[in-house]
Amino acid sequence: MRIGIDASTWDNRRGFGRFTRELVSAMLQLPTAHRFVLFFDGAPPPHLNAECVPVTQQRPVTESAVAEGSRSARDLLRFTSAVAGRKLDVLFYPAVYSWFPCPPGLPNLVTLHDAIAEHYPALVFPQWRYRTMWRLKLRLARWQASRLLTVSAAAREEICTYMGEARNRIDLTTEGPKAVFKPLATVDAAAQRHALAARLHLPAPARWFSFVGGFGPHKNVLGLIDAFAHIAAERTDVHLLLVGDAASAGFHSNMEQIGARLQAANLAARVHFTGFIDDDELALIYATSIATVLPSFSEGFGLPIVESMACGTPVLAANVGSMPEVLGDAGLLFAPDDTPAIAAAMRRLRDDDALSAELRGRALRRAAQFTWAQAARMALQSIERCVPASAR
Repeated sequence: MRIGIDASTWDNRRGFGRFTRELVSAMLQLPTAHRFVLFFDGAPPPHLNAECVPVTQQRPVTESAVAEGSRSARDLLRFTSAVAGRKLDVLFYPAVYSWFPCPPGLPNLVTLHDAIAEHYPALVFPQWRYRTMWRLKLRLARWQASRLLTVSAAAREEICTYMGEARNRIDLTTEGPKAVFKPLATVDAAAQRHALAARLHLPAPARWFSFVGGFGPHKNVLGLIDAFAHIAAERTDVHLLLVGDAASAGFHSNMEQIGARLQAANLAARVHFTGFIDDDELALIYATSIATVLPSFSEGFGLPIVESMACGTPVLAANVGSMPEVLGDAGLLFAPDDTPAIAAAMRRLRDDDALSAELRGRALRRAAQFTWAQAARMALQSIERCVPASAR
């Protein structure tokens, strides 16, 4: 088959951008007779083993297909026209965020990463205009889709619950860590930790927890700060790193409230924003953390969980959405709205070296179960289900 892929989220810095890059790259490495045609909104990256089609756009998709952006009808239809002119058998959208109308009659698979915007609409789209635009795009994408794909069983259940989709129309794939996410080499672990602390302007004896992700209200960073305030009051050497793009790449965030909460709790010297960082530095932060904390009210998958586990670092996560499913026994769970419970989980990992060592071992074993190669195989099987066997 000739499989078209919407690759316009390739350069996006959020999770669905990484999903597109890693999943599609892994799919191109599979031993298959299928041929792939990738559609970009600009110059494609070099050395891809596929036919690449640049599609002229007035605005990059990373700017327009976001919560507070909008795409012109002309830009959308340019993608539709480009796809229609390539004689494809099926079209795959790795993220519904960049959806454009599929040419009539062409089977297509649409990826819905979660149902967070439907579960917590006010936290994701506080302005009715953007909420309405999202709902319209989602409805059209689902209406046109031959099948749907998502990244966890929990996400599938939420899609069924909050969108009313039939479970048998939704296939599953997974996610995985890149090779860069691995434990520190024992021989220079201390030197790397010291160098990282110096770059982040942390005092020499500092230890740290890390949060990795966006700063939308559904990520519950305010709850994490409230919990950390208890930890900070008990020990002066423990810090918190908040890793991610403070600008949130066009998506709604509550950075103003986060800043105000830090000032009110007198935590500005103990909580550190790193901004967006490259994967090498991110891997080092994971590997040197006491634990990675993911206190979200919901996640479709929770990629920081598997990245942290691949670095041999335990995870403290909320007991909702996909997080228990992905984490397994490699960390501790808590209710996201229970501040004392979050603090208690952080305190246990801070103080219990035996528990920390046990969870680090479990984390490495658990991370090995998640790979992008497996994700690519599962996604390709879903793509194939969209096309009758007689037409392949």
